Order: sequence, then C-alpha cells, then structure tokens
Amino acid sequence: MTGNDSILHGARIYLSGPMDFLVSRDEEKQNGWRSRLRQFLKPFAATVYDPWSKPVIVGQNGYGKDYEYSSKKRAQWTFADNQSGCQIRSALCDLFYPTVQINRRMVDICDLLIAYCPTNVYSVGTVNEIIRARSQNKPVLFVSPPITYPALDELTKHLSKRNDRQALTLLEQVKEEAAIKENVNGVPSPWYLGILPEDYFFDGFGFHLYPQLKGDGNWPNTLLDEIEHKHPPKRPLLPYLEKLNSEIPKRYDPVHKDFVDNSDWLILKPGVHEAVD
Repeated sequence: MTGNDSILHGARIYLSGPMDFLVSRDEEKQNGWRSRLRQFLKPFAATVYDPWSKPVIVGQNGYGKDYEYSSKKRAQWTFADNQSGCQIRSALCDLFYPTVQINRRMVDICDLLIAYCPTNVYSVGTVNEIIRARSQNKPVLFVSPPITYPALDELTKHLSKRNDRQALTLLEQVKEEAAIKENVNGVPSPWYLGILPEDYFFDGFGFHLYPQLKGDGNWPNTLLDEIEHKHPPKRPLLPYLEKLNSEIPKRYDPVHKDFVDNSDWLILKPGVHEAVD
C-alpha cells in the first residue's frame, strides 16, 4: 500500500544502531543495514532520519559537522591527570556534544524508532536512544540477530587436528579477553525485555525476501547477509513494516489474553490540523 492514505506516508522513522567499534565505518555507512532500509522505505514516502546522514540544521548548516572526522580526533583522548589532559578531554567533550544533541532531537521528533542491536557490538548511543524513545511511549522495533563465529569454530577444528595445544590455549585466552560469546538465538539483554513489549522484537531484517535488497544482487554480500542465509529470520522486520503500512498492529494483553489497540502507535498525519477558533 502506497500513497497519501498509507500509514507510513510522511511518518518519521529514526534508525538507531552501532556506529563506532565497527570493522569498517565507511563500509557500514555505504552498504549497511540503514542504506538498505532507506531503500525499502522509500516507496512508503516515510521520512527517514539516519545518523550517518544528519539533516541540515536550519540557520546553522555547519553545526555538528566535525563529527565526520571523529575517529581521528577521538584518538587524541587521554587520561593524563594534569592540566593538559583536562584541556584535551574538555575540547573533545565540547566537540561531540553537537552530534549527541542532533541525534536526541531526531529521536524526539520521530514517530517510531528502528534499532539494530547485535549483542556482540558495544553501542552506548543506541541504548540511550531506545530509552529516550520509550520514555516518550514511542514504538521501538528491535532487531537482535543470531551471533555466531563460524571462522572461530573452523580455526578451533584446524588447531585441534594439528594437536597444537599452545595455539588452542592462546585462542581460549583471546576468546576470554575479547569476551567472544555466541548468541545463537539472538536473545536480547533482559533490560530490553523489561522495557519493550513482546511485539517489538525481531531476529533479522529479511533482506533475502526482497530481490532489490539481497546481497550479491544490487548490494554487496555482507556479514549480515551471511547470518540471515545461515539463520533465516523466524520473525523478520521488513514484512512487519509492510503490513504496518496498511494496518496498525495490536498488542497482546497478558491480563485479558487477547490482542488490543496499542496506544504507542500515535502517528500524526503531517500538515493536517484542525482550525483554531
């Protein structure tokens, strides 16, 4: 369903998820899940807020632009307990404040938030944005994919065949020091279970269900494609969004043991207001 009568027409959607501590920020920015999701949502005429491509600030076009060079500048961080250390930390805190403020404003004005939260990537901003959205009773559609390490398993098998006990011991140390932990079922943190309704959880996007979004098609094959190929999502997000565009989902009420209207979904039609007498 498309056109002015569709639910997502003009709806404001914020895309929240890890941006730091990634293997390649450039690759994620160009070919990551946000880019594909923007393409998926384009026919619905939704307004998509993507922190990789921050909106222009009216009257302050340069506000927050220094964030584009954040990796190099953040490398200047120091814990030196002297005046020089204080000056460096103070300058960096001032530098990063604008991007935090812009992201907060996008969360404040969005109608719903889509969050990608793999349990193996550290992301403080995502947690803050989810809490901020839920404090305003906004829907947060939460994607938590299965986390496995097939290359690590292959390496373990390889070293075991060679009976390389020293290498196996070092490998176990690396797994412990790096906190490498599988999450085959993509189970979210209990904190998220405590603040989000059950209907908002998904174990993948389901890009493979749409030819224009598949890896090795119009998009390069990524680790996310490999995960969804090996573990096809049982509850993919994209079909849910497609259905949402024509029908507001109800929520399950455990008290009445039935589905009821969900007051989180208050998407206001843009540009339509009653006249004031």
